[in-house]
Amino acid sequence: MNKAQLIEHIAEHAELTKQQAARALDALLQGVTTTLARGGEVTLVGFGTFGVEERAARKGRNPRTGEVVDIPAAKIPKFRPGKMLKDSVNG
Repeated sequence: MNKAQLIEHIAEHAELTKQQAARALDALLQGVTTTLARGGEVTLVGFGTFGVEERAARKGRNPRTGEVVDIPAAKIPKFRPGKMLKDSVNG
């Protein structure tokens, strides 16, 4: 499902216009993004938790040349699925 299909699904099930559904989805995504950028986490009970994890700096290797390269530390967005989501996917 892509974003347009998700907007259509939201509009149909929440009895909204596609424009209203698009604004609602954009507001949700902006809220999650802003919270993660500030180092917070977003928990949607039953669905899952969006958070940020620190990845330490490390050494890597260029596969073409074999040269050792430094890979800087980074913050990585993560998602941990909730129990209801896991149960619905597994049947």
